[in-house]
Amino acid sequence: MAQVRAYAALSAGAPLVPFTFDRREPGAFDVEIAISHAGICHSDIHQAREEWGPAIFPMVPGHEIVGRVTRVGSEVSKFKVGDLAGVGVFVDSCRKCENCMAGIEQYCTGGMTGTYNTYEKDGTTIVQGGYSSAIVIHEHYAMHIPESLNIEGVAPLLCAGITLYSPLRHWNAGPGKQVAIIGLGGLGHMGLKFAHAMGAEVTVLSHSASKEKDARAMGADHFVDTSDKSFKKTLSKKFDLILNTVSAELDINTYLSLLRLHGTLVVIGLPGKPYSVEAGSLLTQRRSLAGSMIGGIAEMEEMLEFCAKHQITSEVEMINADQINAAYDRAVASDVRYRFVIDTATL
Repeated sequence: MAQVRAYAALSAGAPLVPFTFDRREPGAFDVEIAISHAGICHSDIHQAREEWGPAIFPMVPGHEIVGRVTRVGSEVSKFKVGDLAGVGVFVDSCRKCENCMAGIEQYCTGGMTGTYNTYEKDGTTIVQGGYSSAIVIHEHYAMHIPESLNIEGVAPLLCAGITLYSPLRHWNAGPGKQVAIIGLGGLGHMGLKFAHAMGAEVTVLSHSASKEKDARAMGADHFVDTSDKSFKKTLSKKFDLILNTVSAELDINTYLSLLRLHGTLVVIGLPGKPYSVEAGSLLTQRRSLAGSMIGGIAEMEEMLEFCAKHQITSEVEMINADQINAAYDRAVASDVRYRFVIDTATL
């Protein structure tokens, strides 16, 4: 076993502190990755603060991971030492079910193994995440990172990026399609960049008028300030696809009314309470309300190639490890444009 440096929450809601633990030795199909960058996702905060139910402590969060391969197992064929590699939201799945066999491992019927706050398949080994100096993972669940991308902005692609890329691809965003993004935060700004690069006409719906300049710089064709309630009438029956990236409670029926015939509203953010959906909002124009969660390994690799082609990365603020707790508070206060990334050399 190799001891690694990390930052961990030792109990629910406790500040993250320096921590060391042992990673397993690479098995025949494993790769060891020296982590250089780790993104902070809002779900890290929810889990470290035990806001999504009972959690496992000590907890090393982090599922947006980038680094260099330092060791490979004897049977590894996907990577070689020195390759730039990434790890996303999950590190294992059953590999046998219909969904895993179809390359959508995120929907593994037996449950994917998250990158932290869960147990490995043995049921006893705690899985620890990316706020650490190294990780060991089966080669299948690691992705090649194109060398042409700005590495500081890559880590959030492995959660925030794929979370928006996947529904845009599934619902065929592209030329001739009207796409709306609700919210221009860590998730929303990635949806904007992808939808624009795919050729769709993109509208950002935001209650923060101050973000219009950023939105247009990232490719928005239109920006609508939703604090002006007249937008419901102005945009009625306009969109083919709406991606709701916010976790705040909102009147979902208002946004459903913005869909044209056969339009779909995809829920991506996790609100604190269930939505109250009026049946009439769906029946009119044969609308659909759907959900989407990250992407499988093949789709993540496709996304990374798309990012390389279009030079898309996340807008980030780099921080040192001793700034993690302050970054958590700032993220909760929406005081970041648009993702924090930890320089893990400072662990």
